[in-house]
Amino acid sequence: MKIEQVSDSVHVVAGTNVNWALVSDGSGVTVIDAGYAGDTADVLKSVRQIGHQLSDIAAVLLTHAHLDHIGAIPTLVERLGVPVYTGAEEVRHAKREYLQQISPAQMAAQLLSGRGRRWVAQTVRAVYGHINTSIPSATAADEATLAALPGGIVAIPTPGHTDGHTAYLLPADGVLFSGDTLVTGHPLSQRTGLQLLPTFFNHNESGTRASAVALAAQPAHILVPGHGAPTEYDPADLTRLFGSTTE
Repeated sequence: MKIEQVSDSVHVVAGTNVNWALVSDGSGVTVIDAGYAGDTADVLKSVRQIGHQLSDIAAVLLTHAHLDHIGAIPTLVERLGVPVYTGAEEVRHAKREYLQQISPAQMAAQLLSGRGRRWVAQTVRAVYGHINTSIPSATAADEATLAALPGGIVAIPTPGHTDGHTAYLLPADGVLFSGDTLVTGHPLSQRTGLQLLPTFFNHNESGTRASAVALAAQPAHILVPGHGAPTEYDPADLTRLFGSTTE
């Protein structure tokens, strides 16, 4: 686990090849995403390491309901009764009314490279015993509810990676939490910097690309991705890299 403070209110935590974020303005903590199940102890520890108690957690915001983002949520709900908010469509995904996730065959295909074998081994360890995790308590939050959370947060619908994927904006600090719509690295990628995840991770590749471009309209200059290091960026770079939503 590595913790990096990227603004007055935001700490980013790198776990098992995935990030979660802690937003604190003194009134409490908003947790954005929650790592793999194997990261649960570190999620709890990270809250304490930034000077808070677990009872200070006001809510968990979920960008999307893949196993590498929901891992600690069952523990937070069971122990603390923490509310879990996500996009309206993603609620159905979190409850496993359907599943949009990399298939076993797609994972097996990664075994053909050393990079892929390492990633598969790390992933299997991180999800072992929790492959069927769901979030029955997930709900959609209205604007007022999100604005009242520590930091004052705005939801940005970003369908593509999953149908209900949602990014989050912290206007006060100019921080954008992009989830898996836009990342800066991944164990299966050979480069770092602004990029999309490999195509097979995205339920709708063209939708993911359009959502990444649309994020250029958000008033932010610090990107906190689901994978890779947080970075300062120029929103205009998104259009330059990924094209125009009007193409």
